[in-house]
Amino acid sequence: MSAATHVAPPASLSLAGEALKAVALRFPPRPAEDHWAATAGTQADILARLEQPPLRPADVKQHRARIRGARQTLQWLETFPGATWQQRWNSSPASTRPGNDWARLAPGWIGTAAGPSQRQALSGGLLSLICADVVRPALPWLLSRTSANMTSLRIGLIPARDPEGFAELEAVIESATWSSKVGRDALHSLVKIVAAKGGTLADITVGDAVEYLAALKAANKAANAKARGNTLFYAWLRELGTLPAEAPSSLRYLANTSGQVSMEQLVDRFGVRCRPVRDLLVDYLKERQPGLDYTSLNNLSRHLASNFWGDLEQHHPGIDSLHLAPEVSAAWKQRCQTRIERRRQPDGNVREVVTGRANVASIMLSVRAFYLDIAQWAIDEPARWGPWAVPSPIKDADVAVVKDNKRRKARMDHRTRERLPALPVVARAASSCLNEAKARLQALMDTPPGGQFAFAGDTFRRATKDGTTWAVNIATGRRVDLALAESRAFWAWAMVEFLQHTGVRIEEMLEASHHSLIQYRLPTTGEIVPLLQIAPSKTDEERVILVSPELADVLSAIIARVRDPRTGAVPYVSSYDMAEKTWNPQMPLLFQWCRSGESSRLSPKLLREALQEVLASTNLTDSAGQPLDFSPHDFRRIFITDAIRSGLPPHIAQVIAGHTSINTTMGYNAIYPDEAIEAHRAFIARRRALRPSEEYRTPTHEEWDAFLGHFERRKLSIGICARAFGTPCIHEHACIRCSMLRPDPAQRHRLIEIRDNLIARITEAEQEGWLGEIEGLQVSLASAEEKLTQLDSERERQCKVIHLGMPTFSQISTRTSTAARPSSY
Repeated sequence: MSAATHVAPPASLSLAGEALKAVALRFPPRPAEDHWAATAGTQADILARLEQPPLRPADVKQHRARIRGARQTLQWLETFPGATWQQRWNSSPASTRPGNDWARLAPGWIGTAAGPSQRQALSGGLLSLICADVVRPALPWLLSRTSANMTSLRIGLIPARDPEGFAELEAVIESATWSSKVGRDALHSLVKIVAAKGGTLADITVGDAVEYLAALKAANKAANAKARGNTLFYAWLRELGTLPAEAPSSLRYLANTSGQVSMEQLVDRFGVRCRPVRDLLVDYLKERQPGLDYTSLNNLSRHLASNFWGDLEQHHPGIDSLHLAPEVSAAWKQRCQTRIERRRQPDGNVREVVTGRANVASIMLSVRAFYLDIAQWAIDEPARWGPWAVPSPIKDADVAVVKDNKRRKARMDHRTRERLPALPVVARAASSCLNEAKARLQALMDTPPGGQFAFAGDTFRRATKDGTTWAVNIATGRRVDLALAESRAFWAWAMVEFLQHTGVRIEEMLEASHHSLIQYRLPTTGEIVPLLQIAPSKTDEERVILVSPELADVLSAIIARVRDPRTGAVPYVSSYDMAEKTWNPQMPLLFQWCRSGESSRLSPKLLREALQEVLASTNLTDSAGQPLDFSPHDFRRIFITDAIRSGLPPHIAQVIAGHTSINTTMGYNAIYPDEAIEAHRAFIARRRALRPSEEYRTPTHEEWDAFLGHFERRKLSIGICARAFGTPCIHEHACIRCSMLRPDPAQRHRLIEIRDNLIARITEAEQEGWLGEIEGLQVSLASAEEKLTQLDSERERQCKVIHLGMPTFSQISTRTSTAARPSSY
């Protein structure tokens, strides 16, 4: 089928921003007042107030100019109707013009000279009136002012309006953030709100903050500018503790999220033209709502309102019945097999390509269930559902998924086999990219502002502004934030290491917090086993996995990076559940970063992009010669495949992976040779014939304890045996010669004694002529020397880690976070 005969579906309305609208309805802003004590005073009273500190500036010349400008402004405002100065301001043309026009237009309005000194006097006079709370310009007026004007407003307003509140705010904010550009922007935001709404910092409401963001968005759109870090002021109010407990934990992503919307909104976004069918779809979703999660409802609404009925309305305008003619249903089924995909070409143009649809069976099942549910409900409520009860156009053969499942399994296995050998290369590339990014950032920090530095064959020029981490590649002219590049490289490395050692889903990784690290003390030996608690995700069941030494190093590096330097605790941040469209309670999440002064959870999109940057440096290709891509879920399939291939029983792998069915676990497992598949099937058949079917179930507590008990029995006098679970000792307990022995640094003296004893025995054998023993003793001596060398290398690596300031696992595994856990809305 060509693109010409396949019509693309109409674009659906975006629900982004619905969450912000819901907050705005729940928390209305303070109304704009036009009467309060300061604005009702006489001209003489106001000028007298301006003569007194803190409204009187220290500079005498500046003070005289401001008094002159304030007097002329008040005299001009008296010519407009109103009982207060605010009412007169609202009646004047100045209130409807941008704030930047005041200095240019005010001399003409007031009837004075238009020289620089007069414009400066009028600007200073109006500034004094705003600081004295005589007039309150609207937010659009304030947002159009220049940064220099806002600096003057900040300097004058803070001591006049709320010196104690702003001083308390500065005390709770990190000094580096307070003095940074994003910090100054956040402070200016608070100053603008106080200037427009009156009151103090404690009087600012959630509605005021939302109203400010809406005005800021409109101002940036009019100026064709982008605003970054514009919600930091709200985070500061949260830290100050002036907002109610039910207030949103953050405003950063509300403008881009939808939250859980109504069933009407889920259907109406697709523009269903037939009103009776639209109402039917809404009623159907409401009936299904109690038994489905929001993700399923969202998908169901898309399948019915867009993929099914929206497509029918597009190809059959005016259709108003669910009873479809055979040719209509057949044509729809044919169109449902494919979809239009827009691909950007190397030349920048976008071309529409018809591709196969992967979720055809899911759409067919949803439509079939829609028809059958209505037919069943019509028996109980004929008046409501009876008129819509018609034969289903989806037959049993249309929803057969056996072949689709086999094809999906084959694609998954091929993808896993192709990527499993490349995993070590990807892990090394992630570590190499991180080291390179750190070295490049350090080279920049060692270079003075405006200076040049060379790194890896490229020459960079650091930005002239002090404290910035931006640099320009002189050869390409590309401007790069090297601190951001280092941060992306770190989190790409952390994700690769975390996923390959745990096999968790990406949403489970992003929900891992400092509280997820727990300890388990073995009851017999007292040895502490570190565990990582995985929060409920797809199966809504918690589970724990063992923390390997490699994973412990990764967790240590993550926690050392995200700790608050002031308190040493991991900051509490809120996270948005992209599937359920809800905000999770604030937690000390591990995968968080400080962006524009505000800590937030890393997004899956950012992590995927960072991973692709790592893959681009490997030059790996797939079997078709195309660049090899990795998705976060590939690490999960590789983890399960590698675990089962290494001898881990499938039912134990099922528990570790968090699958409800062992068939799912075996579906993730990619077996390589055909004979292995046949041998495995024969083994299963023999085992089922010899053993009862009760063994094919979730392991009991006793079986799980036996699995953990394996780690008790591997404790040796000089270290720990690292052989896999359920495997016998292949060296007949000659541990000193075994490569699976992981020596304990605390038992180094024992290894030295063993080595010295072996040297003495070799000397004695040579003296006595026991030539038969010398060869065996020399093999044992070489193994002992190798173990000592291994300990020395490990000690050297740990010393480097301690030098970098990374905590030991015994420190991070305890719950040391002391920050109070705020409530979320």
